[in-house]
Amino acid sequence: MDYSISKSIEILSRTPDVLIALTSNLSEEWTHVNEGEETWSVYDVIGHLIHGESTDWMARMDIILSDLQDKTFTPFDRFAQFKESEGKSLQQLLEEFKQLRHKNLDYIKSKDLHTDDLIKTGVHPHFGEVKLSHLLSCWTVHDLNHISQICRVMAKQYKEAVGPWYEYLRILKS
Repeated sequence: MDYSISKSIEILSRTPDVLIALTSNLSEEWTHVNEGEETWSVYDVIGHLIHGESTDWMARMDIILSDLQDKTFTPFDRFAQFKESEGKSLQQLLEEFKQLRHKNLDYIKSKDLHTDDLIKTGVHPHFGEVKLSHLLSCWTVHDLNHISQICRVMAKQYKEAVGPWYEYLRILKS
């Protein structure tokens, strides 16, 4: 599939409601347990998504669309959620994510982006030159990646409980 803003918005606009439906009002045994050392819980992933909404996607889009000479992105802190989420409930994080996403989608729609905009570039600190279409498609796949991660983390809570069916449950082996 070729990149399309409208197709991305189909996914990006649904992510908050998917996460709310999947994780709201679950016990902490589902939402605050991770897969082991240096892995994230559901709670951590939602915090990470919030940090991206606040500091990454729109900021980088603005750099790409700007007239700046230096279009190098600020490095993204992939672990900022551990401090930023402190003291908040999962419900608060889900609502914050939903509000930020709605605001960001309104913002991107207000830009009235065209094909010429999608080929404009910025400089990623690790990858080098990237197009706006790369950034926006990454934003979309990033959502899907973390939805998958959340499902995997939750599924692994029953890894032992499924007994011999483990053999048929690929999600438990990843």
